[in-house]
Amino acid sequence: MNDDRNTTDSGYEPIACSVHDKLEETAVRRTVAHFVVREEDGETRELQDRVEDVFARDGVEFMRTGEGHEIRLDRLESVNGERVTTQTTDS
Repeated sequence: MNDDRNTTDSGYEPIACSVHDKLEETAVRRTVAHFVVREEDGETRELQDRVEDVFARDGVEFMRTGEGHEIRLDRLESVNGERVTTQTTDS
């Protein structure tokens, strides 16, 4: 079992509540947002898309975009130019 309260057994590190709220607001307003995403191999990619849904599966939070991409929220580097922080760095 993982002793770090801010990281799940899957290695997921929850994002700051303020960022989560902004993603949900973006979904409700159906606006196009600019995302920088860190891939598993460490490379980053940029995309512009709508947030269709923000959801959790097996203790990991994801967003689904209008184009159908499922992105782990802890892989987001920035949303609309604003750096994404984790719960441990959001103080």
